[in-house]
Amino acid sequence: MRVLCTVTGSMSHARAMLPLVSALAEAGHEVLVAAPRRPASMLSTAPVTVAPVMGDPADHTPVTPCPIDELWFQIFMGPLLLADFAALMPLAREFRPDLIVRDGGELAGRLVSESLGVPLVVAPSGAANHINPVTLLPVLNERRAQLGLPRATEPYAVNGFGRLDCMPPEYSFDAYPAKRTLLYRQPAVVDPSESDLDGWAADLRTGRPLVLASVGTVLPRLTLLRPDGATPDRLFQTAELLDAIVTGLSRLDCHALVATGGLPVREPPPGSGVRVVDRFPQPTLLPYARLFVTHGGYNSVREAVAAGVPMAVLPRFGDQPRNADRIRRLGLGDRLPGDDPATIAATCGLLLHDSRTIAQALNARQRMLALPPVETIVADLEQAARCGPDS
Repeated sequence: MRVLCTVTGSMSHARAMLPLVSALAEAGHEVLVAAPRRPASMLSTAPVTVAPVMGDPADHTPVTPCPIDELWFQIFMGPLLLADFAALMPLAREFRPDLIVRDGGELAGRLVSESLGVPLVVAPSGAANHINPVTLLPVLNERRAQLGLPRATEPYAVNGFGRLDCMPPEYSFDAYPAKRTLLYRQPAVVDPSESDLDGWAADLRTGRPLVLASVGTVLPRLTLLRPDGATPDRLFQTAELLDAIVTGLSRLDCHALVATGGLPVREPPPGSGVRVVDRFPQPTLLPYARLFVTHGGYNSVREAVAAGVPMAVLPRFGDQPRNADRIRRLGLGDRLPGDDPATIAATCGLLLHDSRTIAQALNARQRMLALPPVETIVADLEQAARCGPDS
């Protein structure tokens, strides 16, 4: 079977795709991944062919301010989508895929699927959880018209054969379920190069509870690339948010690792248990943590659930606010009511010793462990390819 995988966005989108492409390749299938240059570098660690032909969403950041809720559509549903379609079509015609796997925020792959009559499935994705297919349909039909493709009438056809996910049904974050959801367990190790604990051993032997804090890969990069006056300021206050996290966690009796994504952050107060680093191997360290302070991106949510770790969530955009509210409702943590140091310290201090939340996080982990491993999804993908594009 020949499988074309399409990825857009940041390194986190590549992380969601990496276990799938690795499982397909190890099962003997031929895999071609099309991605932007930076995510392509992560996917090149798998035994697959990588084509860095997709555009960088950062190059399509609006030059004038727009509401946060409109930002995704402006970046991913405009010229970037058309350019990616133009880059993908010759690649797909030459490769002749039996199946397309697109990341949930990548829509050019869907239009290629329609153009060539190839079955499609959707990888685990916060964007696909969050974006209403009914809202998406007219915008995508505008792009179809520009490309000379027939209009679609069924909103949920955007998911093709179905969606892939790693969350147990009772802990689902999907606001708009597809007609089929194919489940597998969130892998304990996503990138084998990140599985070595040797460099972090001292952080695991402090005698105090370990707190991990990270705001993902998108927010730091947006801040570093910010054009003056473009997009909402809240998206670019990441350094200030990290400063508040460092200060807040320094007030607790814990050992904390704070990943900055390379942003300049003030030094922790002398004598505190906070260590600031550019990055850390998140899936590898999470099983040793008592609490995870996170922006609430869907990769981070799944990795925290897989590790059985409660979450303190500081959402910024996209699916993150809804994820934060869902985490609270499920009892897996809390959405912080503010992002000042006092609020961060107070909420995290409570969560570190909240036995009910700790127990619920462990229960969610057990439910996830009951899901089949990622290798079993290969048979489902083979079935999707056999069923054809209109299944």
